[in-house]
Amino acid sequence: MSKRLHVTIWNEYHHERHNEKVASVYPKGIHAAIAEGLESATKIRTATLEEPEHGLTEEVLNDTDVLIWWGHVAHNEVSDEIVERVQKRVWQGMGLIVLHSGHFSKIFKKLMGTSCDLKWREANEKERIWIVNPGHPIADGIGEYIELPHEEMYGEHFDIPQPDDLVMVSWFEGGEVFRSGCCYTRGNGKVFYFRPGHETYPTYYNPQIRKVIDNAVKWAAPVDREYPRYGNAKPLESIKGVSGDA
Repeated sequence: MSKRLHVTIWNEYHHERHNEKVASVYPKGIHAAIAEGLESATKIRTATLEEPEHGLTEEVLNDTDVLIWWGHVAHNEVSDEIVERVQKRVWQGMGLIVLHSGHFSKIFKKLMGTSCDLKWREANEKERIWIVNPGHPIADGIGEYIELPHEEMYGEHFDIPQPDDLVMVSWFEGGEVFRSGCCYTRGNGKVFYFRPGHETYPTYYNPQIRKVIDNAVKWAAPVDREYPRYGNAKPLESIKGVSGDA
């Protein structure tokens, strides 16, 4: 792969510091586990909630091709100013991958324009993630399905806009289904929501889950083109009847 990809992994980094069970699964933080699984990135940095500007300064975001986002219990602590900053960068072309409970993050709800609500249950149940769009780049190298022995259940209805592309659908042992791999375009940027990743399960060590996230990074990378020009525009051709034109 010729393109140099700079990836920033944002994690609120709350559970790992305050919950012994989560710390035992992710002793270096969820962001570190995700970083270990990325193969396509040539530069990886991490950022967390309690850093100045949540680690998402203008300089960091301007040097980020794809931003990966994991949040859960501290959505409301994320500054609206930083959310607007991230949204602007997505419009300009930065990719955004939103994981698991990030469906309730300010940035995802802002980009979707809906409540992004859903059903949920913690019952240590099996999740089978079916690939329903096998030709999509995010499904590259993945079989018919990914099976996770234990995960938190998310169930329909998932209050999101109709995805541009639906890549994956989950089935749970309790009977629910869920749109678990959803692609969107917002402005010049691409957004991918990927469902699995509850903090008490070792989901982000799973090779297939890591492969999906890595594929999503490549898919969401900015395209090589100039940013569109907006506002008042001079005509490209002479317009008959306009003063000064023949």
